[in-house]
Amino acid sequence: MLNVKVCAKIHPILQLEMIIMKKMINPVKGTRDYYPEEMTARTWLYDKLREVSESFGYQEYEGPILESLDLYAAKSSEELAKEQAYSFMDRGGDWITMRPELTPTLARMIAQRQGQLVYPLRWWSWGPFWRYEKPQKGRTREFFQWNIDLIGVDTPEADAEMVAIVAELFRSVGLTPQEAAIFINDRALTNTQLEKLGVASGLRQACLTWIDRRDKLAPEAWEEYGQEIGLSAAQVESTKTFLDNPNLWQESQTLQRVLASLEAMGVKEYVRYDSGVIRGLPYYTGLVFEAFDLSGSVRRSILGGGRYNNLMAAVGGDPTPAVGFAMGDLVFSVMLKERGLLPSGGDASPASVLVTVFDEACMPASLTLAA
Repeated sequence: MLNVKVCAKIHPILQLEMIIMKKMINPVKGTRDYYPEEMTARTWLYDKLREVSESFGYQEYEGPILESLDLYAAKSSEELAKEQAYSFMDRGGDWITMRPELTPTLARMIAQRQGQLVYPLRWWSWGPFWRYEKPQKGRTREFFQWNIDLIGVDTPEADAEMVAIVAELFRSVGLTPQEAAIFINDRALTNTQLEKLGVASGLRQACLTWIDRRDKLAPEAWEEYGQEIGLSAAQVESTKTFLDNPNLWQESQTLQRVLASLEAMGVKEYVRYDSGVIRGLPYYTGLVFEAFDLSGSVRRSILGGGRYNNLMAAVGGDPTPAVGFAMGDLVFSVMLKERGLLPSGGDASPASVLVTVFDEACMPASLTLAA
C-alpha cells in the first residue's frame, strides 16, 4: 500500500484512476460484455440466422422480455419455473419473470389473435434470455437465443422442415455431419413402448424425465431412479431393452416420413435416430430432436425442439398444432470459434472515409468535408 507522502507525488490523473479502480464494479455474474470485436461475431451470427430463416420463408417477430410467472409455472418444467427463472414481485404485487424461454410467449401471442392470423405461420426470433444457472464454458445466465416455429400444420413433413432448417444452418456455416449432427425421436413412440410395459398413464411423464436423464447419471443410479419413481425392476430392464434397439424408429410412421422427407431435401446425412432424445419440457407431444457437437471440446447439446400441439390451449387459445426449436448462441459460437469459422476483430471503423485535420486552421473545412 502506498503511503501518503508517495501518493502526494503521483500525478492527479493517476490518483483519480487509482480511486476508480478501487471502486470498480464488476459485471453481474453470468453476463457478458460485448466489445466491438465480440459484437462483430454476434452480428455475423444474427445475419446467418436471418439468412437461413428467411430462405425457408420465416418472418421475424419478438415478444416482451418480462412475462407473468404464471405463464411458465404451468407450461415449462418445474425446475425451469422454480429454480432457474429470474422472478420478482413488482410494485403492483404481481410476480414477473425475465423470460427463460420464448415458446410460452409465442403460444400466448398466437392465442390472443388466433382468429385473425392466417395459417400456417412461419415465425423466427433472436433475442436475450435469462436463466439462473452455474456459469461454465458454453453456458451463462444471460444468453441470446434463436427461436423458430411452424404453427398450424400437423404433419411429419412440417417436422422435417424444422430439422432441415438446422441442417441448412450447419451447412451454411461450414459444419460437416462429422462435426455436428441432429438426433431425432418420437415421444409418441416412446409412450407406446411404455404402455406396452404396463406403465400407467399418470406415470409416463415422470418416465420421460427419467429416460431424458439416462446419459446424465451412472447406470446404477439411473436404474435406481427408475424404481424410485414407481417402476418395477422388470419394467426398468424392459425400458433399457427398447431404448437400446437401433431399429425401433421403424415402428413410428412419423419418423419414417420425417427421414424420407429429409432425404428428399438432401440433408439426411446430418440426422440420426436416438431413442434417448426426449427433451425435458412436458409440452412436447411428438417428434423431438437435439443437435450435438460431435468433435469439439463442448460435447453438449447445441439446440433442441420438437412438436408441441397442446400449448396453445394451455394458455387460453384453441388447440393448434406447432413445431419448433431454440438454439442458444454460446455453445454454437464456441464450436465455430474452435474450428476457425467465427469471424473476429472487424474493421477499426465502419466508416468508409477518413477525413484528417492537418492543423487547427483546417478544422472548419475538415468538418465540412466530413459532413
